[in-house]
Amino acid sequence: MDEFDFIIVGAGSAGCTLASRLSENGKYNICLMEAGGKDTNPWIHVPIGYAKLFTNKNVNWLYQTKNDDGWVRRSMAAPRGKVLGGSSSINGMIYIRGQKEDYNHWRQLGNTGWSYDDILPYFKKAEIQERGENEFHGTSGNLHVSDHKDNHPLAKAYVDAAVEEGFKANNDFNGETQEGFGPYQWTTYKGRRWSAAKAYLSDVKKKKNVTIITGAHATKIIFDQKVAKQIEYIKDGKTNVIQANKEIILSLGAFNSPQLLQLSGIGPKKLLDSYGVETVHELKGVGENLQDHINAPVIFQLNKPFTVNDVYNNFFRRIGSGLEYILKRKGMLSMGVAYAGGFFKTNETFETPDIQSLVLMFSTTAIGGAPHKYPGVTVVCTLLRPESRGYVKISSPDPLSPPEIAPNYLSVESDRQKLMDAIRIVRRICENRNFSKYVVQEKYPGIDKDSDDQLLDYLKDMSRTSYHPVGTCKMGTDNMAVVDNELKVNGVRSLRVVDASIMPTLVSGNTNAPTIMIAEKASDMILSSYK
Repeated sequence: MDEFDFIIVGAGSAGCTLASRLSENGKYNICLMEAGGKDTNPWIHVPIGYAKLFTNKNVNWLYQTKNDDGWVRRSMAAPRGKVLGGSSSINGMIYIRGQKEDYNHWRQLGNTGWSYDDILPYFKKAEIQERGENEFHGTSGNLHVSDHKDNHPLAKAYVDAAVEEGFKANNDFNGETQEGFGPYQWTTYKGRRWSAAKAYLSDVKKKKNVTIITGAHATKIIFDQKVAKQIEYIKDGKTNVIQANKEIILSLGAFNSPQLLQLSGIGPKKLLDSYGVETVHELKGVGENLQDHINAPVIFQLNKPFTVNDVYNNFFRRIGSGLEYILKRKGMLSMGVAYAGGFFKTNETFETPDIQSLVLMFSTTAIGGAPHKYPGVTVVCTLLRPESRGYVKISSPDPLSPPEIAPNYLSVESDRQKLMDAIRIVRRICENRNFSKYVVQEKYPGIDKDSDDQLLDYLKDMSRTSYHPVGTCKMGTDNMAVVDNELKVNGVRSLRVVDASIMPTLVSGNTNAPTIMIAEKASDMILSSYK
């Protein structure tokens, strides 16, 4: 049996970071396991290629949410990366950290060491900020954070419209304050995606003290008493077992980390008993507390052919866009999911923004579907801190079966009200002369749909996930906490969870950067415990 000091299960945003940092001093043998394959698909590295990867089973788990009887009466796609780099290899590449208040709230919940002042150094440590170093940003890390090189007129028009309507301008959403409208930065470098695999594994692959196993689907954590000792996994149809002499670290994400814990006997006893799984230690919070960003799209037909729709639907524009990218690494193919957007309050009594808006340079009726035939743009309104909570649980004792994912989107009335208010605010911005000069009509929901009943019907049919699931192995001190403030799994030894599932509450923005921060901080905590 192969033995290692640390086994990291999952080579996503957190796992890649951990493998790099834990191997730096050369003292420890590291095994990094990934169920997917290598990141060789060329569309991974072309920024707009995320659209091609949305339904690609070779790099994507292709999960679906449960079709429940709640407010969103349909199943939604819940893509997760199944490849080196995990979801950082298939995401929209927007670099957002969240609000200071998010992390101070974590600390207020009893999570010592997780206030904004505590975690800011780890954001800086990870970063290679194109704009240079300052009190908020670093330049000596691994993760390239870049400005886009194309100043799209529609993105500028949206920001100008918002500012003219009385909202603040903000050139750095990750600086002193998040509130306002301005450009997004992306995790790209010289026109190519800069995933966690690119950032953290490029050098690691050459190290003698790191073993990377791809195509390895972890099926069980094997305990001796209550000490995590081994990982059972399937590769090429064969079952294998490897041993960790120090720790096993789960970095499988908010869906798969709780699933593997439950399959291994860590979770709600009633659930485990129902599938014949022997309980090692009962933790009722495993799989609970699922939170995700839900959004409402406002779609406009435009009068000028300068969107992705127009490139997609015209052979000659496709050729031209391809040549521009090959020769200059610019243009539509170099684009992250949004050039610009903003963070605003639906109610001025709120202390911080509760909505994120993004201007997507395309429009589709169905996520993953073909762009509309007309020039189209989608202004997305994302609810930053939803109160709705869901769950993830095993659907079978078979580890190869997908978990049951029930986000319970919009189950709390305040979530629905805030999204309706956000639609109305975005409409006001888009009616401003700076933006409206490009608009033929609002296609969805349609300007005639403005009552609460009409907008609620629209949300039931057209609200979408922003693909930011967190919270299912939450950090905390209450009886539903799964890990402590050092990310050690409660009730057992030699086992940690390090990924977005440990977030007690959802951060106000995209979750890739915070997940990398969590892994940077966890690496320091792990190494310091073995000095």
